Amino acid sequence: MANIYNVHPEAKIGKNVSIGNFTNIYEDVEIGDNCEIYGNVTIFPGARIGDNVRIFPGAVVAGIPQDLKFKGEKTYAYVGNGTTLRECVTVNRGTASKGETRVGENCLIMAYSHVAHDCRIGNRVIISNAAQLAGEVVVDDAAVIGGGSLVHQFCHLGRNIMLQGGALVNKDIPPFVKAAREPISYVGLNTIGLHRNGFSDEEVRHISDIYRILYMSDLNVTNAVKLIEERIPESSFRNEIVDFVTNSSRGIIRSVI
Repeated sequence: MANIYNVHPEAKIGKNVSIGNFTNIYEDVEIGDNCEIYGNVTIFPGARIGDNVRIFPGAVVAGIPQDLKFKGEKTYAYVGNGTTLRECVTVNRGTASKGETRVGENCLIMAYSHVAHDCRIGNRVIISNAAQLAGEVVVDDAAVIGGGSLVHQFCHLGRNIMLQGGALVNKDIPPFVKAAREPISYVGLNTIGLHRNGFSDEEVRHISDIYRILYMSDLNVTNAVKLIEERIPESSFRNEIVDFVTNSSRGIIRSVI
């Protein structure tokens, strides 16, 4: 029995792409090679999907933004090579603000998660079941977001973080840390995650020294940053953390330790 699906004649479909029953692929869609699009998937105009992507039943890519300011402008939703979108994931396209929503390469976005308009998701990010990202959230590489988490619009989650399941995030989370509790707080370094991602013991100790000053010195953020720059030898990690903290528009999470 032949598959029953609807692919618009103007959609661009790569080589060796499988499409399941009752999937709808609209015009102005581009799908790369070796993708698996399962049944009951909807891919709207503006979708740009890379190679080796898997999209499971019920997922919707490039739906129009859930933003009352959206006026029908031409925008996009990108899904990078090797990424998996599990059941009922939604990735909305961008608005005039950024023009695009972007999910990086080799990400795993688990069932019922939502990536809103103009979000920017890095590479190798894991978003666990039913996590909800509001508009213009930025998630850097190799972050892990626990199931059922809610992330406020405009928040920035740094790379290699581990976020507790069910978290309510309304502040920026600096790179390399674990964040948990209510209100969301710094609870330590993501040591296991860093080692799994190839960080050496020396690098982990160096990062730990930075956060010991930032979160355990009883200084406000401004003075803690000054002390970090005075006492911690300059490195790419020190610069990255200091830049993240000083450029945070929403303010960073605080510590309960």
